[in-house]
Amino acid sequence: MNTVTDRRAVARQRTPLNRSQIAGFWGAWAGWTLDGMDSFIYALVLTPALTELLPRSGFAATPSNVGLAGSILFALFLVGWGLSFIWGPLADRFGRTKVLAATIFTFAIFTGLAATSTNVWQLGIFRFIAGVGIGGEWALAGTYVAEAWPEDRRKMGAGYLQTGYYAGFFLAAALNYTVGVHFGWRAMFLTGAVPVVVAILILLRVKEPEKWQKADAKTVRVKPLREIMGPAYRRRTWVACILLTIAIIGLWAGAVYEPSAVIQLAARAGMSKGDSIRTASLATGLLSIGTILGCLALPPLAERIGRKMTLAVYFAGMAVSIAASFGWAFYLPNGLAPFIAWLFVLGFFGGNFALFSLWLPEQFETRVRATAFAFCTSFGRFVGAGVNFLLGAAVLHMQTLGVPIALTALVFVLGLFVIPFAPETKGETLPQ
Repeated sequence: MNTVTDRRAVARQRTPLNRSQIAGFWGAWAGWTLDGMDSFIYALVLTPALTELLPRSGFAATPSNVGLAGSILFALFLVGWGLSFIWGPLADRFGRTKVLAATIFTFAIFTGLAATSTNVWQLGIFRFIAGVGIGGEWALAGTYVAEAWPEDRRKMGAGYLQTGYYAGFFLAAALNYTVGVHFGWRAMFLTGAVPVVVAILILLRVKEPEKWQKADAKTVRVKPLREIMGPAYRRRTWVACILLTIAIIGLWAGAVYEPSAVIQLAARAGMSKGDSIRTASLATGLLSIGTILGCLALPPLAERIGRKMTLAVYFAGMAVSIAASFGWAFYLPNGLAPFIAWLFVLGFFGGNFALFSLWLPEQFETRVRATAFAFCTSFGRFVGAGVNFLLGAAVLHMQTLGVPIALTALVFVLGLFVIPFAPETKGETLPQ
């Protein structure tokens, strides 16, 4: 009996974190939180911003023009995300924390500048450059936590880290509920400049991970992008690209169009414009809570049944919840409550992104890890930009929001056939 108790006590023990590891995690988490807030601000202020800026740019602010311009600008934003692969080689060469701070500086400054836009062209440029910074933050934050945290804690660290992005969704919804409703879309973009403070703290207080320092000291300089495309890594690189592309398509199809869908359903239920906006903010908060719970549930599940099976469970959940919310509840006569209920389920399985924070670092050695992470995420964003543009065109052509978004559930079904080609890294330590 005592032996069993001793084993449980040992199992509960974890390697303590030092001050730099704690500060580094909270810096990465805060950056990822503000990154999520920043990227979701656009979805929340899309209609009021374009309603004001389109006439100044020579276009009528009709619902169709707002929808089309919104899709084009968001596709441009995703292209900026795609170009963020430039941060990976820089981080492999110059260090994780310095480049992480640079990504935060970039997206914070240009999000703040978006508040000064006088036409849609300026807004598009500011969002494009902000996207370059936002896209790099995940790769650098995920790489940092994987390398800086002890082996027995880094897996849960990946789940904790990923909650930040969706806490950012919740924060954006709360700001929209308060600041946005009372002070307008420009004030919302101004709040996106706050992360500059986080970047400064990271530069001043966080040390480089020892794993990177050791690898940097003994590594003969190679071209990391060429190496991840070489024989040793080619297959896992492209499989990861495909799986991340599927996850990104589902995330943006559901999350970006969710506020507009809720506003439409609320208006159909007879709510005023202000109440519709508040309902959309509350629904976004519920979506975010569901996703945070999904992120926290994922690492223990991945340790129990493996990385590939866990992703299959989450992809299947995404397929069902997207089809049920946008393809079924959206078209019910009184569909607002069922749609919002399904958003919670969609949010939970949207926590599949936490798996990539855990899994991608396990597939690549330290000297190319940041490059691989950044490349795989960027590839998915390029494709996501094209899909987002097609979705906007489909919404305009079909004159409905639900069916085009519901059809994205099919990509998760495709993903179930791709997962078997990925490597299973359950039980393996982080490669040096």
